[in-house]
Amino acid sequence: MPTELPYAADAEVSLSYDELDVLRIQYQKELTQTHVTIQTKFNYAWGLVKSPVREHQVEGVRILQDIYRGEPTRRRECLYYLALGHYKMGNFDEAKRFNALLLEKEPGNLQAQSLAQLIDKGVAREGYIGMALAGGVAAIGTIVLAGLIRRATRK
Repeated sequence: MPTELPYAADAEVSLSYDELDVLRIQYQKELTQTHVTIQTKFNYAWGLVKSPVREHQVEGVRILQDIYRGEPTRRRECLYYLALGHYKMGNFDEAKRFNALLLEKEPGNLQAQSLAQLIDKGVAREGYIGMALAGGVAAIGTIVLAGLIRRATRK
């Protein structure tokens, strides 16, 4: 029996530019002091991933991947936002991979379950678009071929 999962609101809710700017300023301030704390990196990456701007999302995922590789104790908390970032960028295979790792560690994580549903919908939507494009190409090819045959029979 299907149950409604809490919506993965992070998929559509962005920070304001002012809120993101606060995180950016803190990150850059620590960069100039030659030591950026893991929490500041995570907070900035979190804000970037939530952004509607693709370049921000790419940078957020890059920072999260650095944290994931360099801080084994922080991996679990990076997984959801890595999955979310890849989902928002349309990298559904990567999104699915990171989300599956999180669900493996936390099978009851309702937010990750909701994100899994969004990822599956994204994959299906991408498949439908691909089929529509292939159908359009086939239709155009048929029209061109029919035109060529018609011209050839007139001569």
